[in-house]
Amino acid sequence: MARNTYNIDEKLESPFNIKHLLRSLAYTKKHTAKLIISLAMNMTINVINLFTPYLTMIVIDDIIPNGDMNKLFIVGAIYLVSILFTYFISYKHSIMMNGVANEIIFNIRQDIFAHVQELPFSYFDNRPHGKILVRVVNYVDNVANFLSSGLVNIVMQVFSLAAVLVFMFTTNVELSLVILSGVPLLVLLIIITKPMQRKIMIDYNNKSSNLNAYLAESIDGVKTTETFTRQKKNSEIFADLSDKFRRIWLKRIRFWLIIPSTTEILTTAVSLAVYAVGALLLTDCSIGVIIAMAAYAGRFWGPIQNIGNIYNDVMNVTNYLERIFETMDEPVDICDVEGATELPPVKGDVEFKNVTFSYEKGHTVLENVSFKVKAGESVALVGPTGAGKSTIVNLLSRFYDIDSGETTIDGHNIHNVTMKSLRSQMGVMMQDSFIFSGNIYENIRYGRLDATEDEIIAAAKAVRADDFIRERPEGYQTPTSERGNSLSAGQRQLVSFARTMLSDPKVLILDEATSSIDTETEVLLQKGIQGLLKNRTSFIIAHRLSTIKSCDRIFYIGNKGIMESGTHDELMAKKGYYYNLCTAQSREME
Repeated sequence: MARNTYNIDEKLESPFNIKHLLRSLAYTKKHTAKLIISLAMNMTINVINLFTPYLTMIVIDDIIPNGDMNKLFIVGAIYLVSILFTYFISYKHSIMMNGVANEIIFNIRQDIFAHVQELPFSYFDNRPHGKILVRVVNYVDNVANFLSSGLVNIVMQVFSLAAVLVFMFTTNVELSLVILSGVPLLVLLIIITKPMQRKIMIDYNNKSSNLNAYLAESIDGVKTTETFTRQKKNSEIFADLSDKFRRIWLKRIRFWLIIPSTTEILTTAVSLAVYAVGALLLTDCSIGVIIAMAAYAGRFWGPIQNIGNIYNDVMNVTNYLERIFETMDEPVDICDVEGATELPPVKGDVEFKNVTFSYEKGHTVLENVSFKVKAGESVALVGPTGAGKSTIVNLLSRFYDIDSGETTIDGHNIHNVTMKSLRSQMGVMMQDSFIFSGNIYENIRYGRLDATEDEIIAAAKAVRADDFIRERPEGYQTPTSERGNSLSAGQRQLVSFARTMLSDPKVLILDEATSSIDTETEVLLQKGIQGLLKNRTSFIIAHRLSTIKSCDRIFYIGNKGIMESGTHDELMAKKGYYYNLCTAQSREME
């Protein structure tokens, strides 16, 4: 069922593709002017820095031997001004490019988050949420830094190499060739390590993703962990995942350091070679030239080393981009079809026509299910766990698309109408009442932002939530923590019920909505919602007979379809599946 869990590595859908990097450039287009300014700033700094060895050569070969203190003072002043100027430009450059990076982060994160919200339930059914979270947060951060400065750095380092080559060959050709002698070795090393570098980065991201997935799952399930005293076992699992991440991290660092370390060694080697060859050619070049060329050796291999680091960054970033774009390219299967029309205000006539559905291909949950429910009619869905009760209401809300058949409301095929016009006329109340962080007032208003305060209070009163809310010192402004942990299970469901009622739906779905409410509260709730259920088509999934008996019809779901249908009295007289269910429940209560 699940594509992976916290202990299974994700598989990339495609091999390395430079198109991912090119595709990401769309996020830099609006910053083109700033990137050009950044490039100009960097070029200015590099040109100024390249003049430093030249000034050193003049001082050693000309000014000091001649004892010209005026020229020495002028050169010193030029050198000081150039340093202060480069520091000023660097400061401005850092501020500007940090702003660009943050805007790129904002844009990518907005796009991926917007897409994730459109994805169907099946996407989240098949993936640990921690692995989705790491793509939206961690990977985007890493990518944005490269897009804001890495691309400029590539051009900048190429420019620096070209500029230093001009200065080098202008100063001394023989020593310039000595400096270039280490380049073939570095190119060969890059070619050899490239495949290994990509494999390690994929493993590194997998282990990081696994660790985040388990951490997110452990935080969500901390109450269960403490209930079953699983702390020690969970710590062992976390330690194992952390150790795997640590080991691949160290392996990644070792490979990451290969190119920079090799470059540094080559820089030192060619600098020594410059001094050695220069000493042999001392009759043809001055000490100032040798010192200047040794400095240019550092200036030449500096950009080479930076390009090596950029190469590492490119390998990392392309791996992140593959995962980011894999999420962005995930098809939104449940969406408005081409030519979808607005569903007009409905009365609530619902019909299933030979509906077949499966969560996994080849394993059907419903087969050729057909039924009609008239507007304003209330239907209870009962049956064993896993029979397909929740599936029926999920298909009616179009949280999943059917394999075959047709589902209609007032004769309109719900597949051919817009999602917003469909769901805006439906109220869905699940067993797991999700409460958002904020306060009670905001949670009730969540599904209808234009609701007035009077309407919100009226909805709360109708479902008997107003009583417990007003008992709180802060009333409707009572803060709610993430998942509503500051409220009891029953209070969470009452708030969720008020939220559903506020939307004034024409079709109401209650999926075990009263399971966490005590019997006394349920009696009050039933009285409160009878008026709201009037003239509304309602589908109710419940195990309590008190909730089921009052429904107009009861469907017993089993064997991939509706096995029995009728009123409570009719099905009890029939003495079939529903009768056995009720009598078994009565014996349990006794």
